[in-house]
Amino acid sequence: MTSPYLLLAWAVSLTATLGSLFFSEVMRLPPCSLCWYQRIALFPLALILLTGIVARDRNVTKYAWPFVGIGLALAGYHNLLELGIISEELAPCSMGVSCKAPTINWFGFTIPRLSLLAFVAIGVFLWASRSVVKEVKNDS
Repeated sequence: MTSPYLLLAWAVSLTATLGSLFFSEVMRLPPCSLCWYQRIALFPLALILLTGIVARDRNVTKYAWPFVGIGLALAGYHNLLELGIISEELAPCSMGVSCKAPTINWFGFTIPRLSLLAFVAIGVFLWASRSVVKEVKNDS
């Protein structure tokens, strides 16, 4: 039995991936360096989680957690930078698009905040899926 939480984690990762591509390819908003790094952590999650769901691999969360952890760290750092808590001198965006200047602001949600929200949601759903996997193992 596939955990509904695992399906939700996959849905969030797929939505965030498609949203990221929408911002860059449709809205023509070039990603900054930190956004690229977050994409590197995000994009494989949709494929990893889907593969784990289709294969009914109970260990899929073990493969997903490193990507979630790296994405959370990068998104957290990006948000602290955007909020001015971390100096812009510590930003990897020395050339090209600024990591600090928000390109969108929809009801208080900037791209780094959307990224952080996605990684938090994926992490929460992965954590919640543990209980379903434990129940299935106990029933076996």
